Amino acid sequence: MTARLLLVRHGETVWHAENRYAGISDVPLTERGFRQAEALAHWATKRGVDAVACSPLSRARLTARPAAEALGLVPEVVEDLREVDFGWGEGRTITEMEAEDPEAVRAFRADAEAGAFPGSEPPGAAAARAAAALRGLAAAHPDRTVLVVAHNSLLRMALCALLGIPVGRYRHVFPRLDNAAVSEIQVAGERTALRSLNVPTGDLPEGHAGTRDGGAARGGESAP
Repeated sequence: MTARLLLVRHGETVWHAENRYAGISDVPLTERGFRQAEALAHWATKRGVDAVACSPLSRARLTARPAAEALGLVPEVVEDLREVDFGWGEGRTITEMEAEDPEAVRAFRADAEAGAFPGSEPPGAAAARAAAALRGLAAAHPDRTVLVVAHNSLLRMALCALLGIPVGRYRHVFPRLDNAAVSEIQVAGERTALRSLNVPTGDLPEGHAGTRDGGAARGGESAP
């Protein structure tokens, strides 16, 4: 039995412009984030979706809600789809952290698993729980299509785990997932195929083409 999972990063949040690491912080959507959620709903009704699942954090639930309502579905909240806890990095920008401890930031940039931020959830553990959650959704919805709304780092780590890529390289292999964009995977037991990556569902983000996640458009770095 094969399931198709449409993996979506939540809409834009109020920390987006400053490029702060949201992690487990429950940061609200911006007005643009709500518009992105509506655009996702419109896209989902045309794509054909059998079920909706999301992270428990409000930015993911609010992004998933319009699509679920448009499809006449009740979203399943999956605890293990929550974003990674970034520990020392939570709520901070890369510039702030670099000013305090440049060596810690250098180690993180080189290998996000071996150099994970102090006090953060180990990336390998985050990837394993996310991959297990996605496999669980696939097993519960054989031969169906599931819209899954979660988070930038968690989904990239999960993709690494599912596709056999070292988790420490998630930032290099998958530089970013845009807000409300869709990455489609096909899951059959332990086998996963990547069918598409980071496909827009509405308006393209500012500076699209690898120049932006908030501050990244101004010469900064995509977080996280």
